[in-house]
Amino acid sequence: MIKSMTGFGRSESVTKDRKIVIEMKSVNHSYCDMNIKMPKKLNFFEVGIRNYLKKYIGRGKVDIFITYEDYSENKSCVKYNQEIAAEYVKYLGQMADEFELRNDLSPVSLGRFPDVLTLEEQPEDEEELWKEIEKVLDDAANRFVESRTKEGEALKNDLLEMFDGMLCMVDYIENTSPLLVDSYKEKLEAKVKELLDGATIDENRIATEVVIYADKICVDEETVRLRSHIENTKAILMEGGNVGRKLDFIAQEMNREANTILSKANSLDISNKAIDLKTEIEKVREQIQNIE
Repeated sequence: MIKSMTGFGRSESVTKDRKIVIEMKSVNHSYCDMNIKMPKKLNFFEVGIRNYLKKYIGRGKVDIFITYEDYSENKSCVKYNQEIAAEYVKYLGQMADEFELRNDLSPVSLGRFPDVLTLEEQPEDEEELWKEIEKVLDDAANRFVESRTKEGEALKNDLLEMFDGMLCMVDYIENTSPLLVDSYKEKLEAKVKELLDGATIDENRIATEVVIYADKICVDEETVRLRSHIENTKAILMEGGNVGRKLDFIAQEMNREANTILSKANSLDISNKAIDLKTEIEKVREQIQNIE
């Protein structure tokens, strides 16, 4: 199947403990460029997210937005630092003895000293959190690919229709070119008869001139190659896959053949068809830029 490089996917998970929302959107790009925006709390998972998405994305500039809301109760806990408390007790007792002070130290007052009691946030269960992120990520990525595939199918149909029209133009040029040679021969013979005023015409000389002219305007090789490129591109489109770069290269070759046909054209009709061909090829190239 053919996939467009433009797409969008969104998924969310809401539980009693948290809410996770993931959105993905992409535009054209020569390579795969992922830009992930998420809370610092989830930065640990960035490498895993990138590696996970590689199986869904071949090319394109993809923006991934991840939002996280924690609904769980305060996970902070009190930590008692016994070593620091012992240091305070030791030195406060020493001060009381040295200066003959009353030592009214109590657990409450001791707990007020710096670093004796601290609040620490309990770490998340990373494995459990990753499983939840992975589930939402997978759903968002599948929706993202689905939108790309849907647009890619429309692109494929448009291109196939364009190629059928281009083949008709190639047919016209192939059928018209031989008629130009016959017409040139008739005009040449008439002109020579007029100049010689009834004298004998050298048929060999006429034939030589016609051959030279035919060789000059002959576009058989170009039309054969152009037809081959068009048929090959249609086959690639039907086969599917990540073929954007390959099709872009073939479109450049098509344009080269159309340029040669236009430069050899010695007829207004063929010139116009060659210009129409170039116009269609340019449209094709623009469409191909959207294919992954």
